[in-house]
Amino acid sequence: MRSIWRTLDPRLARDIGLVCLADGVVGISYGAISVGGGLPWWVPVLLSIVVFAGASQFLFVGIVAAAGSPIAAMIAGLLVNTRHVAFGLALSDEIGSGWRRWPGSHLMTDENVAFAIGQDDPRQRRAAYWAAGIGIFICWNLGTLVGSAAGSVIADTDVFGLDAAFPAVLLALVLPALRDRSTRTAALVGVVVALATTPFLPAGLPVLCALTGLLFYRAPVLEVAR
Repeated sequence: MRSIWRTLDPRLARDIGLVCLADGVVGISYGAISVGGGLPWWVPVLLSIVVFAGASQFLFVGIVAAAGSPIAAMIAGLLVNTRHVAFGLALSDEIGSGWRRWPGSHLMTDENVAFAIGQDDPRQRRAAYWAAGIGIFICWNLGTLVGSAAGSVIADTDVFGLDAAFPAVLLALVLPALRDRSTRTAALVGVVVALATTPFLPAGLPVLCALTGLLFYRAPVLEVAR
């Protein structure tokens, strides 16, 4: 771990630290909302450890808290994370070989992938991937634990407007991707389908139906500097 931080450019290390801090704050919100929505405190904590995928965790908890099917929530979360297949192919060298592939794959997030791809030097790319991945994992799980404890103490999280944090956080997670025209089109189609099916389907299923928007998405070619 010390060698990773020694390899990092100071400005890159600062940026990674800020992102880790921001993810910790989001983790607090996630933990508090999950417990406030009626889930036991250990559920968001366990999900943060074994799943470690913010968008999928928010989606899963949101569907279950709305009385949706846990199976539908699990499928939705898995589909959201299919982008990691392309990430893994692009960053195979940075993740490493042998036993490193297991923790390296588990630590994969949009943030540390973005940090890694943004570096030209192979050593910087590898250091950025691992430093951001480990830092985010620690901050996210600590934030979730703090948020879960706070949600257990707060009698009514709606008083603090935490119920509005689910859509707000999910929107914040997807906004950067909406700069791409193809992504905007797919998202718009998904929104229309979800709104049209919500009055007729159980909670959680409209989210799965919204994935038909992916039919209108043209994925860009993922390039990694070598």
